[in-house]
Amino acid sequence: MMGKGREVSLTDRELEVLVYISEGWTSHQVADKLNIGKKTVDYHLSKIYIKLEVSSRIQAFAKAASLGLIPRKPRSLESQEEGQSS
Repeated sequence: MMGKGREVSLTDRELEVLVYISEGWTSHQVADKLNIGKKTVDYHLSKIYIKLEVSSRIQAFAKAASLGLIPRKPRSLESQEEGQSS
């Protein structure tokens, strides 16, 4: 279990993968976007799960958002909201 006060540190690439995954992208889509292999994306996800002590994409997103590692809202929703308020 993650102890109180233990900071979670994700690499820039892990954060990048997590943001795309949180927006609903598949591993294949992320791999294509980042010009890496699908297995590399899955490797990053497995490291993210270990660091965040979770077992799914949804749990990873929720935990990372609660820790302030990524935005609570996917970028696609933020863009839609900005367009509506104009």
